[in-house]
Amino acid sequence: MHRDLHVRVILTTDESTQSTLSSDSCEYYQTEIFDQLPSIQASRPEQSTQGLCDVYQGGPEPGESISHGHLSRGAKDKASTQPLKNMVMCIQGKRAARERRKMQISNIGFWESWRRSQSINRKRVWMQMGEALSSLLPWQHTLHAIEGKFGVGVKAYFVFLRYLVYLNLLHCALTWGFILGPTVFYGRSSGSEPLKFGGNDSVLDFFLGSGYLDRSPVFIGFYTRGSLNLPCLNTPLLYLAGIVTIILLSLIMVVRRTIVGYKHTWMLGKRYSVNMSYKIFCGWDFTIQDPASATLKRSFIRNDLKLFLEEQNFFMREAQRTLGQRARLYLLRSILNLIVLSLLGGAFYLIYFATITSQSMIVNYWLLSLVLQYLPPMSITFVNLVLPHIFRKISSFEDYSFTAQVNATLVRSIFLKLASLGIYLFFIFTTKEHLQCMENKFGREMYKLCIFNFLATFCNAFLLNYPRKLVQEKYPTSLLARVWGKQQFLIPFNVLDLVYSQTVSWVGVYYCPLLPLIGTVTLIATFYIQKFAVMRCCVAEQRMFRASSSSVLFHFMLLLGLFMAAVTLGFSFHLQNITLEINMSSCGPFQNGNTVFNVTGVCVGSLPSPAPATLSYLSSEAFALPLILAEIIILTSYVSRGRANQKAIERLKDMLIMSSSDKRFLVKQHATMLRCRNKNRTKVHSAAVVADNWKDPPSTH
Repeated sequence: MHRDLHVRVILTTDESTQSTLSSDSCEYYQTEIFDQLPSIQASRPEQSTQGLCDVYQGGPEPGESISHGHLSRGAKDKASTQPLKNMVMCIQGKRAARERRKMQISNIGFWESWRRSQSINRKRVWMQMGEALSSLLPWQHTLHAIEGKFGVGVKAYFVFLRYLVYLNLLHCALTWGFILGPTVFYGRSSGSEPLKFGGNDSVLDFFLGSGYLDRSPVFIGFYTRGSLNLPCLNTPLLYLAGIVTIILLSLIMVVRRTIVGYKHTWMLGKRYSVNMSYKIFCGWDFTIQDPASATLKRSFIRNDLKLFLEEQNFFMREAQRTLGQRARLYLLRSILNLIVLSLLGGAFYLIYFATITSQSMIVNYWLLSLVLQYLPPMSITFVNLVLPHIFRKISSFEDYSFTAQVNATLVRSIFLKLASLGIYLFFIFTTKEHLQCMENKFGREMYKLCIFNFLATFCNAFLLNYPRKLVQEKYPTSLLARVWGKQQFLIPFNVLDLVYSQTVSWVGVYYCPLLPLIGTVTLIATFYIQKFAVMRCCVAEQRMFRASSSSVLFHFMLLLGLFMAAVTLGFSFHLQNITLEINMSSCGPFQNGNTVFNVTGVCVGSLPSPAPATLSYLSSEAFALPLILAEIIILTSYVSRGRANQKAIERLKDMLIMSSSDKRFLVKQHATMLRCRNKNRTKVHSAAVVADNWKDPPSTH
């Protein structure tokens, strides 16, 4: 009897312990295991840890269990509203989650169920509308096809080109609203001659910008004072407001896009560790059913892996360099940079010689006259066509990564293009030639640069690249095909052409207001020309590069071109005073002694009494101090926010690292818990065996 009672007590104790572990202490165990996570221990190092077996002996604290229950309910609510496709789990888990949601909906009331269904339907409608609007973007499918075949680098070029098309369309709208529209509605002065094509006009005028185009709205000489002649609402002020608005709005848009791209590049640069296992095992979209889409998706993944392996290979080689190898490499880079500077000096002298020859020689034959007129644009195009290829070969000997080689070639080539354009403008502005309308002369030069740049793009695609591709297809074993090799789409040089054409448009918009319209037409035609050249004539690049940093460099080069346009505009305003002092003839809205300064002065003088004093104070030196203080405060706030965001990013990175440690810890604790349960079951089984032995002792024979 005593033995039965002892065994019964043992069994009751073990069963109660097991039932307590399975039910009563479950919530407490979850709270205590939460306190043992490595992330919690790292944030609270002074807290002592407890073993798993000690957890079983204690009891929960009320505050902790309540807070844990609140967190678990919040997590459940968040998980119940999260879309299934955003949840990281297998398809069976998503099906189970969907069934659980259906059961939850059946347990709640009618109005709550209706509210949830309406919320889901609204999210679905907004998502579908966003996808539909994104599909309406121009050339969206073309960009996807280019990305799948040639990578994100080539796609970045076409995205950049599309952005320039949008920018020029905005410029066209501003030109119509400020300049062309008021001139058309209110008319020009009665003494101006009507616009007709005839007499000495010819087809060459459309290439030279003379004759008919010289009298058309293309150039500044067309816009004279008409019936709209109020003190603060007249043609000169509207013309000035339109040009300044174009420059300022372009500055805001380019700076914003540059900063956003730089922020994205900084966050996802070397500080970001790419999870290649995710790209390999989770990168495929299993909803694809179209073979063409499957091929495109496979190309995306292949190009991304090629890019990652190329970068990792370069970083390994860079880490294995010795001190002597680094010294020899730096010496080689110094010598190559001296060669680059020498080539730039020779290019600038060639542009100077072409400009002097074009202005000094006079030829009566029309073909030679056309060549002489286009001699400076031809020289600039020749220099910009040959030297970037030399820079590309030079950068290949400097042992940079492929992305760094592309960026170095871009920097050198953009300096070449912008400096050559700046030197050409300097020679034009400092000419001693006295013409009837000097402003139209500058506009004609910018017009010829824009037209010749487009003609060079057209000829390069259809007269060079396409015949080269035909020779390689029909005669692949010929000497010419082997010497030429396979054509590749060189991103730096094509981007430079876009930056150069946009810079020409900004520089010449003051003298040629319809240059943005011409630029829009040429850019749209350039898109289809380059699409044909890429898809028909080029092969994919063997070495990939990351397009995010290069996109930032694209917009930074645009910023340099915009700065050159602003400097040119300021010099044009200064040139008006010089023209007025030396009694040179001028045309356009600022003629008959009118300049930017006296026209704005008349407008300011006609305003009510507080306005002139306020504007005078804003333009005085006394306003400089509060303006500088305000800029310092704004910059300090932005710097502080940037540092705070940087610290937040670092904390998030540490949390990502600690989450992996938490997962390993939980797996280890789960294995330990299973072993403890197995031990408890073994003890219960042993106790049962002992009880049986006490009840029925074995018979001795």
